[in-house]
Amino acid sequence: MRKIIVTTFLTLDGVMQAPGGPEEDPESGFTHGGWQKPTYDDGVGEAIADWYADTDAMLLGRKTYDIFAGYWPTADPDNPFTERMNSMHKYVASRTLTSVDWQNSTLLTGDTAEAVRRLKETEGRNINVVGSGDLAQTLMREDLVDEYRLTIHPVVLGTGKRLFADGAVPTALEPVKVTGTKGGTVLAVYRPAGRPAYDSF
Repeated sequence: MRKIIVTTFLTLDGVMQAPGGPEEDPESGFTHGGWQKPTYDDGVGEAIADWYADTDAMLLGRKTYDIFAGYWPTADPDNPFTERMNSMHKYVASRTLTSVDWQNSTLLTGDTAEAVRRLKETEGRNINVVGSGDLAQTLMREDLVDEYRLTIHPVVLGTGKRLFADGAVPTALEPVKVTGTKGGTVLAVYRPAGRPAYDSF
């Protein structure tokens, strides 16, 4: 069965909104867009390349799809990610889109959770959920996330959309691999491990 892997950039306080640029996602008056690049280093790029090596598809929500489809088709061809992002298959979960035109994109229809369950049973390698905070919330509630691959950058913003937002399902996480880069970014891979345990000292 294919794994659904949430792969995303986070601030130290868990914000995932608009890492790529000031105009990427200003929803709710967010003014901190573009926070990732000042903390980006070669270690982050190497980790992302490694995390994509065992995947052959992305699962995107509408907003992230729109952002990516507006950028990657005309991105710098010398960027090693450009060809990969354009050629990789994209599955798009949206209640408002009626078509998807970016190369190798498929619009999922019907109930998102059921569509993803069916997708997990198809032939292929792992599927990355990139950005797509609202979609990630749905997948977490439906127990459809098999792994988290997170770059946690040394910056605190105080506002913005968070991966583990208020109301997230309480979940224990098993660390698979946690390392760091020279610039201070934490590279963390976790797998859900049931409900949290509780105790006292």
